[in-house]
Amino acid sequence: MGVTSEGRASDPPAQIGRRGPLFACIWLFFLIDPLLQAWSRRDTVAGVVGMVAVVAFAAVYMTLWLGARAQRWRPVANPSLRWSLGYLAALVALGTVVVACVGESGLACTVYVAVGCVMSFPFRVAAVTTLALVVGTIALGAVEDWGSQIGTAFSIMAASLAVFGLRALISRNVDLLEAQSENARLAVDNERTRFARDLHDILGHSLTVITVKAELAQKLLDVDTERARAELVDLERLSRDALVDVRRAVEGYREITLPAELVRARAALRAAEISAEVPGSADQVPTELRELFAWTVREGVTNVIRHSRASHCEVRLTPTSAEVRDDGTATPSPTGHGSGLAGLRERAADVGATVVTTHLSPGFVLRVVRA
Repeated sequence: MGVTSEGRASDPPAQIGRRGPLFACIWLFFLIDPLLQAWSRRDTVAGVVGMVAVVAFAAVYMTLWLGARAQRWRPVANPSLRWSLGYLAALVALGTVVVACVGESGLACTVYVAVGCVMSFPFRVAAVTTLALVVGTIALGAVEDWGSQIGTAFSIMAASLAVFGLRALISRNVDLLEAQSENARLAVDNERTRFARDLHDILGHSLTVITVKAELAQKLLDVDTERARAELVDLERLSRDALVDVRRAVEGYREITLPAELVRARAALRAAEISAEVPGSADQVPTELRELFAWTVREGVTNVIRHSRASHCEVRLTPTSAEVRDDGTATPSPTGHGSGLAGLRERAADVGATVVTTHLSPGFVLRVVRA
């Protein structure tokens, strides 16, 4: 219908999407009178031409509604001038044939021409066209001595106003749905960018260390077998940890990981305008302590941001401990059983570690350590 679009937006609300053509089809009953008039003259050329013209008029009129529905009502929101002119020209031509063949009853076509104008042209153009149809209908009735056409003129005005309201509603819905579609696309793009960035930050250092250790082990094979074996054991551990991080990242961070928490801690502290010292990797932390230390970093950094009023925060990791230290003036407190510091103590106890909190002047230290 002369309107194309890139991307795909959802349909307008179902009642408009499905019932729009039905709404238009129901009002075709006004064409029954000219059709019956033509049928009564079926033994004449004018009668046959009139019947064909009425049916063709109805078919052309419905193309607007059916085509707009097929293209998710975008032609209504952004009509093509070229298509609109052709569409209205076809309606006017067929309507003229109907009037010429059946007389006064054919003026019912003007109502549909007015509706087509309102659906296809900008408001100002449609208003002028509709007014011209009203004047023309009244004038034609007087010239042909068909009597007052005030009723037809009123029908034109009433139908135009009703359809204008419908078009305004459709246009708003189309704009809203296209905006929603654009927001959804931007959200997906942002999520992809975030995922790529986080995956790079989580795995970049680990993969670099794996490469270096593999090269070192290869060089040590002929020089120091025991050290080479130790490097290979460490290499296997790092590879397994990296694989776990990849799987959890792909799953959408449904499970907590230490590399991911380090990345998030750095970003969260920066967003809170707190200067941060956060390790770039967690390679030295044993596999069995990584989840506990991840919870430690999350809980500690969360408390720093929410409660401490700190200007600086430092995260420290060793093979046996994780520590979050700040220079704030407020003291974080446990948030209850199963969460906060209380929940962290339960997790630490499960792996034989302890939670130690220390108040400084100023500052606060959260430390989890396994002897």
